[in-house]
Amino acid sequence: MAVTPLADRRRNRRLAADAGLLTVAAAFVLPLAWVVLSALDPRADLRVKIPDGVTLGNFNAILTSEITFTPLLNSLILCGGATLLTVVCAALAAYPLSRFRSRLNRPFLLSILFATSLPITAIMVPVYALFVQVDLIDTLQGTILFFAASQLPFAIWLMKNFMDGVPKELEEAAWTDGAGSLQSLLRIVLPLMGPGVAVVTVFSFVMMWGNFFVPFMLLLTPDQMPASVSINEFFGNRGLVAYGQLAAFSIVYSTPVILLYVLVARRLGGGFALGGAVKG
Repeated sequence: MAVTPLADRRRNRRLAADAGLLTVAAAFVLPLAWVVLSALDPRADLRVKIPDGVTLGNFNAILTSEITFTPLLNSLILCGGATLLTVVCAALAAYPLSRFRSRLNRPFLLSILFATSLPITAIMVPVYALFVQVDLIDTLQGTILFFAASQLPFAIWLMKNFMDGVPKELEEAAWTDGAGSLQSLLRIVLPLMGPGVAVVTVFSFVMMWGNFFVPFMLLLTPDQMPASVSINEFFGNRGLVAYGQLAAFSIVYSTPVILLYVLVARRLGGGFALGGAVKG
């Protein structure tokens, strides 16, 4: 059977699309392959190659308190505390925006959207000066507060959109039974928007976990530096880089984010479990 010009064009478009997708996939797969292979290579360099011999020496070299464990603990304290603060504040701020109508809602949401586009480098100089004046420089609690403040605008925007998907009729029934706004938020709205809370949690944690600039500016004591800053120690002053140890550290550094995603993945896949609670 002869191939029509239209079918031939469609096939060419599919081939072009497949080639484009494979190119994009290679752009992601090759760096990941380099990290895994170099972590096991005793003579790792910038090339993606099969190791001549497999070794765990790179992991043994980095699995020390000074290089890995203390920076990871600092990262968990910073990002975990800031994420918890961000989610709580975002839920409390998004609730009135979602449930109550006001002429100020739209300007406030647009201001939040504008705040998400501000580059963090543009405000770090005045933030640094402010932290020096209020004696929050070189403190974990000060860095946690700034982390939470920087992620809060987009977290409020996300949380509000998810909260809009929970029917208000459920809360009205609870109000009839004597529940207050805070009780309905904690017992009805947040449990039903579990996927939304999970998305905000993962997004906030990942954005903070990989942030180098903020802790580098606000923390001065080496013992308080998170892993995102201590990774810079693998780059020597004369251009020498311990590629194998850098790759091994990158794998260990990525583990908490992967574990967090695995823990909340089942929540991400669900919808709003209304389960017939609303009847027409």
